Amino acid sequence: MPATTAHQLHRIATNGVELNVAIAGEGPAVLLLHGIPHTWYLWSGIMEQLAGRHRVIAPDLRGLGASDRAVEGYDAGTLAADAEGLLDALGEPSAAVVGIDAGTAPAVLLALRRPGLVRRLVVMEALLGRLPGADHLVVGGAPWWFGFHAVPGLAEAVLAGNEAPYVDWFLDSGTLGRGVPDDIRAAFVHAYTGSEALRCAFSYYRALPTSARQIQDATGTARLTMPTLAIGSHPVGTGLEHQLRPIADDLVGHHLQDCGHIIPLDRPDALLALLDPFLSADPAQ
Repeated sequence: MPATTAHQLHRIATNGVELNVAIAGEGPAVLLLHGIPHTWYLWSGIMEQLAGRHRVIAPDLRGLGASDRAVEGYDAGTLAADAEGLLDALGEPSAAVVGIDAGTAPAVLLALRRPGLVRRLVVMEALLGRLPGADHLVVGGAPWWFGFHAVPGLAEAVLAGNEAPYVDWFLDSGTLGRGVPDDIRAAFVHAYTGSEALRCAFSYYRALPTSARQIQDATGTARLTMPTLAIGSHPVGTGLEHQLRPIADDLVGHHLQDCGHIIPLDRPDALLALLDPFLSADPAQ
């Protein structure tokens, strides 16, 4: 297990699944939602600092890491319901919610559907379905792996037995070739090894059309009313900020230069420099 601050691992039932959840610290809750190919270990470089004044809650998302390999439910709406049920099970009436990559859509959807539950919202390095503002980033279509992963049964059949080089490629690309600590790398490869682990990961891609419709529907009737921070690096940059600008009442955007897609591993200090003042401004503290 990667070294991190003192934490406890729990199995917590929510929305028909059991999630593996790392919890550290005390104070106002901060819920961290990772992406792919990650687990809660993505946050291990920043948990200690956050846990100094927050109760940090970092689950393995549905189907990923040590959480249940659910048959279905990989759309943003179901994942948002997972997060809502998790906070309820932990007795948290509200939380600051932080999402990156595949964790961004459920974080945004939870904030749109349950604004009283989300005190502050931080989202990073993802695009939200069909929302306008980032057309320049997808003018040539989605990256090649989106189509590969989206075909039911194909990617897991091709990649079973070759997970390590495939995950390594994503990790190295996501940190601009600067690498990921060996213990974190090993944890991610282990988490995504095996046909069932791969099926669950690729189910996120197969649910993208449903997630896009859910976001589109929600933004037709609701806005982000809580303070919101959009952080971009490479390759998303300011795309997410531009998508959120028309639907957010209080939005701050930051573009981290010289930083890859996996911000918490590539530039943890830079991320903390943004998170600390943003979360510390919460009147709940």
